[in-house]
Amino acid sequence: MTETRRSAPLPPPLRSVASGPSSVTSAGVLRLHLNENSGGCSPSVLAAIRGLERESFAQYPDVAAVTAKTAACLGVPNECVLLTNGLDEGLHVVAQWARRVALDPQAPGSVIVVEPAFDMYAACAEAAGLGITRVLPEPDFAFPIEAITPRTRLIYLNDPNNPTGLGIPAGLIEQIATAASQAVVLVDEAYAEFSGRSCVLDLPHRRRNVVVGRTFAKAHGLAGLRIGALVSAPETIAAMRPTLPPFSINICAATALEAALDDRAYLEWYLGEVTASRQLIYQFARRRAVRHWPSEGNYVLMRLAGSATEVVAAMAARGVLIRDRSQLPGCDGCIRITAGLVTATERCLAELEDVLASRTN
Repeated sequence: MTETRRSAPLPPPLRSVASGPSSVTSAGVLRLHLNENSGGCSPSVLAAIRGLERESFAQYPDVAAVTAKTAACLGVPNECVLLTNGLDEGLHVVAQWARRVALDPQAPGSVIVVEPAFDMYAACAEAAGLGITRVLPEPDFAFPIEAITPRTRLIYLNDPNNPTGLGIPAGLIEQIATAASQAVVLVDEAYAEFSGRSCVLDLPHRRRNVVVGRTFAKAHGLAGLRIGALVSAPETIAAMRPTLPPFSINICAATALEAALDDRAYLEWYLGEVTASRQLIYQFARRRAVRHWPSEGNYVLMRLAGSATEVVAAMAARGVLIRDRSQLPGCDGCIRITAGLVTATERCLAELEDVLASRTN
């Protein structure tokens, strides 16, 4: 039997606030379906928000300081960063900008969405009035470079991909950006902290049509506050800035992000939990001979032999929410499980074991 690891204690300064998985709702439901941070945000974030003065809520926030801190953490100059109200707003900004700078306003071209993909890619393209070219996945979800045409105005890439967890091979982003020099290439790095990889330090400066999207919802646990960032060459950021509404970052989000970025110990602790949880899910899948994909994100995709929809419903009835991804192209029979706190993962896998066993008896 493989030994499993219990959730590691929080770093010493934080231990007093650890009261169990925050992904468990008041009704006892375990939320492992939206890739949320199942440990919650750093206690430093709560302390920082509680420390705000009343006047802070009555004033439009100045985000210069948090922008500088974000840039420093990413290792880029301040002028390379544009903070957004969640990465979703960043996706809208990029789509609107790509439509506005189209070579022929009467024929704005299309957006390449490589399936399986985050729903917001198509939603943002439609909102901007851009056509959508959906590209079906190749074996192992490889990117079909031949899908790029002169009409391509925007390409959404997800590194690592959601829901597969697969990373983009080295050199491919630059190859795509070169082949689509007339287009904007948006690299969604929502899960970069878990993969340990990012192209923000180099590629946007060599290829100014590359824009990197980051979020602080996942690894830092700030999903409820909505704050993300776009990173690109200074001239690209300057060109996109007018598309962003003024004061879209609220004071609580700005304050929380500064505190979260300062608490590196909490981030490292949670990344360790995610790594251990992924291994538990891999072990479960191997033991049951279930097809799964090695993930660079905080989730694992696995393909079941039977109905994924029925399994997800059965898990929900037991108070554990996981995601049915079986309707996505290339993902027939697949479920996705968020990998967060080890204790949450253990509970999920114990329930899943029972559900799958009951279906084979």
